[in-house]
Amino acid sequence: MKILFETFFKLIIGFIIASIGVVMTINSNLGLSPWDVLHQGLSKITPLSIGDACIVVGLAVVLFSMFLGVNLGIGTILNTILMGVFIDWISYLNIIPLCSTFFTGIIMMILGMFLLGIGTYLYMSCGLGCGPRDGLMVALTKITKKPVKMIRAVIELSAMTAGYFLGGFVGIGTIITALGVGYCIQIIFTIFNFNANSIHHKSIKETFLWIKNCISSTSTTYDNISI
Repeated sequence: MKILFETFFKLIIGFIIASIGVVMTINSNLGLSPWDVLHQGLSKITPLSIGDACIVVGLAVVLFSMFLGVNLGIGTILNTILMGVFIDWISYLNIIPLCSTFFTGIIMMILGMFLLGIGTYLYMSCGLGCGPRDGLMVALTKITKKPVKMIRAVIELSAMTAGYFLGGFVGIGTIITALGVGYCIQIIFTIFNFNANSIHHKSIKETFLWIKNCISSTSTTYDNISI
């Protein structure tokens, strides 16, 4: 039971730290993230709102990642739901100031990308499934044998470019994020000696069996103590 609690605690902490990182990049006030450019672009050519476009794109990325062999885990589902909740919650609390100068914006954006990397490491290392974009990153890294920083940059630049041609707004911060977030994640993975390709992510079925086994082993331990 202890390992069950520790794993899910680590997962949630990872989501929270990653969400703080996302809010910091937003509040750097230097432009939309590459994926938000895509969401905005889709909202301009379809009846979808930006929020609806975010859900549709996330679902499409998950399905494509599954096609490439990535397991759909409970962490994938929780990531899709909780990241948005935490981002809204952190924004509502207004604990991260909105930058008013280019210099402070750059500093906050870089710090935000590193926090996103730390959060990504924490929840990916739980082995309960990747978030939509991280799952695609891992799949393409395994297929191409290229480093995380390169694959993530290609993914972010692709989202930004598609969004731009659909009518989304690209700012200097968008370009910095597209080129820099992969490097920040790679640095964090290196610091923690974490190889994203070596982690087996449990499917939803495997996760429920694992939870059942953890609970059963705890019950057996208590029964033995009682005897």
